[in-house]
Amino acid sequence: MTVFVGTSGWQYKDWRGVLYPSGCPMRLWLEEYAGQFSTVEINNAFYRLPARETFASWRGRVPRDFVVAVKASRFLTHIKRLREPEEPVHRLLAHAEGLGSRLGPVLLQLPPTLRADPDLLDACLACFPSSTRVAVEPRHESWWTPRTRGVLESRGAALCWADVRARPVTPLWRTADWGYVRFHEGRAKEWPRYGRRSLETWAGRVRDTWAEGEDVYAYFNNDPNGAAVENARTFEKLLR
Repeated sequence: MTVFVGTSGWQYKDWRGVLYPSGCPMRLWLEEYAGQFSTVEINNAFYRLPARETFASWRGRVPRDFVVAVKASRFLTHIKRLREPEEPVHRLLAHAEGLGSRLGPVLLQLPPTLRADPDLLDACLACFPSSTRVAVEPRHESWWTPRTRGVLESRGAALCWADVRARPVTPLWRTADWGYVRFHEGRAKEWPRYGRRSLETWAGRVRDTWAEGEDVYAYFNNDPNGAAVENARTFEKLLR
């Protein structure tokens, strides 16, 4: 099993002194981050899709084996709500391809108000090339059906395993030969950290599900107070 553990974004001012030395300018934070983690999830692409040139500049600033996951624009997931996906998917990939070989999975985080429509999801996934890994994070309980699982499996898309307050809020389905896990908020002190026991439990779930030679991506979205940095470091050690 090849494990890529990182955080959802890297440009957080309160990480100065936690991840970034106090004298390190913000323009060098990505290089500093990439020296300590193997991957990052571009979370802010959800709000505003960066230009292809921006993605290309990031490519040149990270090591060759560094992996960048990209969260799909809210235009596709929250405004269009997966309808008419061809143009937004094409635009997303046309920009993200600036990353070249550093491009990892694309994350589709669905709105919590979007009820299950497996056919709509299937049509959206069909717009991605088979070479693109897509993870899907539904957030309405109506999605937890065999039909949804079947769509993900048939398209080779990974169900994103999501955690909120140290418990899974999604089924722990294996729908692809690779995995994607997101940690949103822990219950340990200081908020929003995860305690070691929670992370050990999650490490066990991952090890029990994916085998040697399969890739797993894990991202910590609990950025306040530097919690994501600390938790990502611990989780990577536990998995290794």
